[in-house]
Amino acid sequence: MAVSSPTGQERPLRFPLSRQRRKVWLISVIVLSLSALGLVLSWTNPQIRSPLRPGLDFTGGTKIQLERLCKDNCQDIRAIDIQQTLGSLTLPAEGRDQDANTLPNLASARVQLLDRGESVVLRMPALTASQGQAVIEAVEPIAGPFEVGGQSVDTIGPSLGGQLLRSSLISLLVAFAGIALYISIRYDGRYAVLALVALGHDVLIVCGVFAWLGLLSGLEVDSLFAVALLTIAGYSVNDTVVVFDRIRERQREDGDLPLDAQVDRAVSATLTRTIYTSGTTLLPLLGLILFGGSTLFWFAVALAIGVIVGSWSSIALAPSLLSIWPRQRTAGA
Repeated sequence: MAVSSPTGQERPLRFPLSRQRRKVWLISVIVLSLSALGLVLSWTNPQIRSPLRPGLDFTGGTKIQLERLCKDNCQDIRAIDIQQTLGSLTLPAEGRDQDANTLPNLASARVQLLDRGESVVLRMPALTASQGQAVIEAVEPIAGPFEVGGQSVDTIGPSLGGQLLRSSLISLLVAFAGIALYISIRYDGRYAVLALVALGHDVLIVCGVFAWLGLLSGLEVDSLFAVALLTIAGYSVNDTVVVFDRIRERQREDGDLPLDAQVDRAVSATLTRTIYTSGTTLLPLLGLILFGGSTLFWFAVALAIGVIVGSWSSIALAPSLLSIWPRQRTAGA
């Protein structure tokens, strides 16, 4: 299939989607299946019991990050040694209501070594200030000495963590509903359904990647991950709307052509724009991944995956499904 150039000559399409749509669907189905498998395995894992491994923001607890004083090379340490030390540690009681039976259990504490062992991150149940200091003093003979001012202790109560989780889920649902309503008014119901399909496709794949990371490397998701999902939703819909707008223009200009041809022409016309937009969006994200530090690293990774997957769904998945919609409705009539 070809499109007409300004000189009236026919030139080949950059991306003949109608001939490649089965491959497009196969790729998306395979990736979605792997993502769903990761979410299910995470949910059935007795140590996680949720689709994603929740971080401190959602579960509540105390996070202690310690920067080791290492000029050249840090002495090798093992997370298991620190875990054993914490498991045998007896914390000081706080107040009359706390005794040996109600003290936080550190046997379930998680230890993570970052930056080639230069940083130690401890995640455990909620601790008081004196209990947190006792933990630092117990760990220092194994992993110390620590930098002065290089210690951070963050504590979030379980009620606040649950509230953050509920707020994040509500935000995602409101975003989905608002997007569907806008596209239904701006275009029609078909476009709204397909935009939500593309959006769900993008969010599920990003969640699936982080589910596998949680299973294989113990990566936890926090409130920044929820922000990343909302950003991905906006980016995905923006790209999809641009493609749908071009398809609608083609329907007015090429009304005598089959829908397959109209979609192919629209996708070919927006392909370069989508690639350039995605590329320029990925450049600052790459900078965050390389130089943004540990705090923003996984946030930038989630956004980068979302941009790539969102470009795929906008330029390939959603238009390929639109091109068969009338045929499916006619067949079911």
